[in-house]
Amino acid sequence: MGYLLLEGGAEFGGEMAAADRRALDLAGGDEAPVDIVPAAAAPDGNHERAGRRGVMWFQGLGARKVVSRPLIDEASARRPEIADALCRSRLVYLLGGFPAHLAASLLDTPCQDSMLSVVKTGGVVGGSSAGAMVLCDTFYDPKTDRLRKGLGLLSGAVIIPHHDTYGSRWVGRLRDMLPDVLLLGIDEETGLINDAPGGGWTVYGKGGATLHGRSQRRCYAAGKRIPGDKLQMPVG
Repeated sequence: MGYLLLEGGAEFGGEMAAADRRALDLAGGDEAPVDIVPAAAAPDGNHERAGRRGVMWFQGLGARKVVSRPLIDEASARRPEIADALCRSRLVYLLGGFPAHLAASLLDTPCQDSMLSVVKTGGVVGGSSAGAMVLCDTFYDPKTDRLRKGLGLLSGAVIIPHHDTYGSRWVGRLRDMLPDVLLLGIDEETGLINDAPGGGWTVYGKGGATLHGRSQRRCYAAGKRIPGDKLQMPVG
């Protein structure tokens, strides 16, 4: 089983380097193939620029084999050559942007299958903001105020990115919509990776992570570990 990288936004700068460098090490080091998926940035035409930023960021961390794939919608997610390339990746990184478009692009496509294969074979799949949100079974689309189906790599939780800025405003609404589901708030420039003993998660970066349960709230600062029973990966 591989790893998930869950980040709260403001990627490609500052203290996000701690989580991304750790993910690169888990993926196999500087020679590991890294694939940037810019689909979430496509609705406003920002995918090419965002993809280039992602490439430059990971190159700055030492990655020597990083590319931004032309995966921007469902049609491109069904292209065999893109799915094959993702399947050979050791770190697949989903950029932030529009979560509903990202999920609609990937769901039930060969590229989704490729991402599952990366995790099953010991690689890393991750993302920031929208890229992290859609990895769950369910995610919240703030644009439509609706719950939508995610990619199913993380069960039992819904991610709230940008938790230290505007994301925390979603907590009350989501608590009403999902009273029995764990809400995982992740601050900007902060990431979680399931690299701790026993399947636990380590917090990296500038801020922290906050678990909102039905009746309690618990915060984890950078360097702290979240028990594995709190957040689970169903991929077998």
